Amino acid sequence: MVSKTLTVVNPSGLHLRPAGVLSQTSMKFKSDIIIECGEKRIIAKSVLNVMAAGIKTGTEITVICDGEDEAEALKTVTEAIESGLGEM
Repeated sequence: MVSKTLTVVNPSGLHLRPAGVLSQTSMKFKSDIIIECGEKRIIAKSVLNVMAAGIKTGTEITVICDGEDEAEALKTVTEAIESGLGEM
């Protein structure tokens, strides 16, 4: 299991479009990908779960990847979040 703490940089947080990009990116991997935001644990492969979490810009989250391709999954998901998930 690997993890990394990041800050959401999208101007409007993880609404539909960036949540969709995050979920699609996560689905490319066999590993389980979880986002921790405060007390919430969100399955990143579910666009509805990501949107329902209500993650706003500037929020600190922890991405946790666990599985056979966890290192590559963490690297790719981290890059996607840091680049604004297609919004910046």
